[in-house]
Amino acid sequence: SELIKPYLGSKYRLTEVPQNLVFDISKHSGPVNEIQWCPVREQSHMLLSASMDKTIKVWDAVDAGCCLKTYSCHYCAVRAAQWSSCGRRILSGGFDSMLHLTDVETGKQIFSSQNEFRISTLKFYPTDSNIFICGGFSPEVKAWDIRNCKVIRVYKAAVQQTLDILFLPEGKEFLTSTDAVSRDSADRTIIAWDFQSAAKISNQIFHERYTCPSLTVHPRESVFAAQTNGNYVALFSSQRPYRINKKKRYEGHKVEGFAVGCEFSPDGTLVVTGSSDGKVFFYNYHTARVIRTLSAHREACVSATFHPVLPSLLATCDWAGEIKIWQ
Repeated sequence: SELIKPYLGSKYRLTEVPQNLVFDISKHSGPVNEIQWCPVREQSHMLLSASMDKTIKVWDAVDAGCCLKTYSCHYCAVRAAQWSSCGRRILSGGFDSMLHLTDVETGKQIFSSQNEFRISTLKFYPTDSNIFICGGFSPEVKAWDIRNCKVIRVYKAAVQQTLDILFLPEGKEFLTSTDAVSRDSADRTIIAWDFQSAAKISNQIFHERYTCPSLTVHPRESVFAAQTNGNYVALFSSQRPYRINKKKRYEGHKVEGFAVGCEFSPDGTLVVTGSSDGKVFFYNYHTARVIRTLSAHREACVSATFHPVLPSLLATCDWAGEIKIWQ
């Protein structure tokens, strides 16, 4: 992309809050569950989307605002999709309980496997793209090795569903957010795991009676954030014992049962989140104050994600199948 080239040689500058709509892309015929910019800086004009319409799409979301390719390997809603670190493959999982690793250029499946449960979240291991973790409608979370198509570890909790997975820096530990909110369960909403031993490090991190549909880690500080169905984003230490920050809460947006995503800007100065009323909220990370709201969509905005290279470009998606690019 000619627009990205000038930024490649320099360090990421301060994130600015976008103000104008650049592209209004709506080719999905069902809700968009997930969007993600390609992690390879030179190819970061590409945006990946996963939808309830059973498809995954890759867009040129920087220069042209057009769909480059559609992948139809699932026969039910695609709930989760991730770029590999090399940007040449897409890992996806859906309500058909299928896992696919697709070659971006050819559209062929490099790896396919039937899972035992419907998948709602999956993440690549941070330092090895041959390994990934998936969770969904099951008490178990599984680690897979793509090279031999085998499950290498199983993580068991007293829950019915895993909503999101977050690797902490270095990948030795990861967090799962679950549907466990009852007082009877030994496991609370957020559980920390040791990746190698599959042991629970802590299951008493978040004590509010809310589920957390989305987890995200700060790019520079030892903290992570959790979107909660209490209509606020909570902040925690990402080092043991993962204490909650009781002084900071990012509130004002609405979640209301949607899997609304939240994230930090690449420089860590902003917290951005969608909202079930279609808005996007930008918070100052340090003060937790709302800096601006964007009336982005008519339906619930379930994801808002900053571009990794261009400092004010933002992609958003909604429950009507629309994707919008802002600057």
